[in-house]
Amino acid sequence: MPSNLKYHKNYTEFGEPYQLVLPLNLEGLVPDDDSVRLLSHELEELYYSLLYQAYSAKGRNPAVDSKTMFKILTYAYSQNIYSSRKIETACRRDINFMWLLAGQKAPDHSTIARFRTGFLADACEDLFYQMVRRLDRAGELSKETVFIDGTKLEACANKYTFVWKKSIGKWEEKMFGKIQEAVQAVNREYLQSFSVTLETRTQELQAICRFLEGRCREDGTVLFMGGAKGKEGTSDTWSCSADIWNGRPFTTGIQQASGGGTITVKRIRMQRSCI
Repeated sequence: MPSNLKYHKNYTEFGEPYQLVLPLNLEGLVPDDDSVRLLSHELEELYYSLLYQAYSAKGRNPAVDSKTMFKILTYAYSQNIYSSRKIETACRRDINFMWLLAGQKAPDHSTIARFRTGFLADACEDLFYQMVRRLDRAGELSKETVFIDGTKLEACANKYTFVWKKSIGKWEEKMFGKIQEAVQAVNREYLQSFSVTLETRTQELQAICRFLEGRCREDGTVLFMGGAKGKEGTSDTWSCSADIWNGRPFTTGIQQASGGGTITVKRIRMQRSCI
């Protein structure tokens, strides 16, 4: 005999809050003038062909569309969020990131890191170039200020991790003062009128070097660098000649000694020891 009894589930049997789950519409929660809407609109018009070429035609599709991933990464950077784990948390909790996902599953930190260092590496420059060109055509760039990456790099010849700009300026002034003293010494020794200015120092120093190289070739001058280790030392330039001084062959040259931030240049004679 067929039974006409109908069985209904008792939703209160275990005291659990059973309810119908529907996807949440975030359109009303994100203001119309929010920056995330403007960013999504501008990035939507770019060409992503180079980015899609980074993916293999074989295998399963990515969990999140590449265009959406680029939007998430760009918006995260604009909000000063750079860590892949923090971006993952924002995709799960932040309404703006959830709005960009448009119902797609939030990517985990490993997916974000793999996209940033792998798939996006070759297409990143092209996408941002398109973005700059688009803003330029729209008249949104004044071109009055150029922003340069301020990353500090360790110098190969410096024991410190970076060099301060003020320190470079201070030592540049001291070096220019030493250059002026050396140029005056050359003028006194060779009766020249060389001068060095900040604006044209490169060309003027090159001219002085060419002059000194020519004199060295003419006089057969050999340069010997020596002295104690550290900041103090001497350098001697000896010009071998066949002149006679007090009945003996002698060598003339210029001796330059540096110590305590002072450079001393003098002309000396000594008994000839070269052939």
